[in-house]
Amino acid sequence: MVQALEEIIAKSSSIVFFGGAGVSTESGIPDFRSVDGLYHQKYAYPPETILSHTFWEENPEEFYRFYRDKLIVKGAKPNAAHLRLAKLEREGRLRAVVTQNIDGLHQAAGSRAVYELHGSTLRNYCTRCGKFYDVDFIANSTGVPRCTECGGIVKPDVVLYEEGLDEEVLSGAVNAIRHADTLIIGGTSLVVYPAAGLIRYFRGDHLVVINMQPTGADAEADLCIAKPIGQVLSEDVTLDL
Repeated sequence: MVQALEEIIAKSSSIVFFGGAGVSTESGIPDFRSVDGLYHQKYAYPPETILSHTFWEENPEEFYRFYRDKLIVKGAKPNAAHLRLAKLEREGRLRAVVTQNIDGLHQAAGSRAVYELHGSTLRNYCTRCGKFYDVDFIANSTGVPRCTECGGIVKPDVVLYEEGLDEEVLSGAVNAIRHADTLIIGGTSLVVYPAAGLIRYFRGDHLVVINMQPTGADAEADLCIAKPIGQVLSEDVTLDL
């Protein structure tokens, strides 16, 4: 299976990687829907409710308590999957990474062409004056974080439920997928829309799915690998060509 993947990579010159939470689990970041992951924690409200725009507006104290506790992960480092994808970009084989993750680990690994569909915890802005704040400002604040300049609420640049995806990011991701010769889907069960719907724009030669559970794209895929993605993309299993 892995050898077949390496053969596809070797003859591709415009790969796009479309990834989800499973890419970061090997870096110690919990999968939103796995057992003991974000969706199995005990809070007064379900995570989908807490992570909504309405809840952020109406219950900001509880939103930020949950956000600091569950979405800001300290000390996470890129794993073998992040590093391999960055290497493929440097080699000129990978055109872009399209990610549903908000942890910034693709950039930390060295990837440059990254479309963050759901934003990033590393960017935070004052809702009143627009001043930028890093992740530590939110992590180290208490209650509702306020701008040091104007006193406005500092909001994470993360797409909450009820909010639309950034149009510029969306169009860039669609364009990359549309022009890819190989699309590798990894670490996502393709259940979160509209993000998951982007793969319908792929018209290239090879569709590869690397995910522990079945996905809606398996039937159309040339190759399905049910293994941890860091293990699959590890440099240890590359082909001698």
